[in-house]
Amino acid sequence: MGGRYRVTGKTYPRMRRPRRRGRIVALTALPVALLGVLGWGTLQLIDIFTGGGEASAAGARAECAARPSPSPAPAKVYPRPDGITVNVLNATTRGGLAKKTADELQKRGFRIGEVGNAPEEYDKKVKGAGLLLGTPDTADTVLPVLGTQLAGAEARPDAARKPDEKAKTPVVDLIIGDAFEDLSTPVDADKALTALTAPAPAPKATGKGC
Repeated sequence: MGGRYRVTGKTYPRMRRPRRRGRIVALTALPVALLGVLGWGTLQLIDIFTGGGEASAAGARAECAARPSPSPAPAKVYPRPDGITVNVLNATTRGGLAKKTADELQKRGFRIGEVGNAPEEYDKKVKGAGLLLGTPDTADTVLPVLGTQLAGAEARPDAARKPDEKAKTPVVDLIIGDAFEDLSTPVDADKALTALTAPAPAPKATGKGC
């Protein structure tokens, strides 16, 4: 331009106000952020109403199924009545109990050994219904089987007692006590024996979330 409006030098006057870029960027980013939040919320609602939770649960069940189950403890082996020899000994003042009891046990399948009076250390000293004596290795197997025949009998492993190496089966004692009236009925004895020898249920998985 000429005249007094002529521009000289290297500096030019600004003809418009400078743009506020920071404000423009902020105004542009805010709607984008709001749209992102709304979109995420919409996806969550869709997941809930379309069974996304069921898919997660199915995945958790599949993970539990893939985990190895704990190994069950070895089952105890209980002998049959015909695999047990019983000495029937009377520690009371009532006569004939040992013979009567031995005959009934034999009918139920037990082998019978000695029948007679209890030794002095037990004679008239057993106050309960009966006392079952055996070696320590009979404590968890043989004595419980014999115990199914006489409710309330005390089972007592004798650490000083040694197995009879000549006997074909384990030998245990049934010492009849003062409170003895009779053996358990065959029905009750069979129920108790079945409950004792029934296999234990398999252990359940205890993993987290299973």
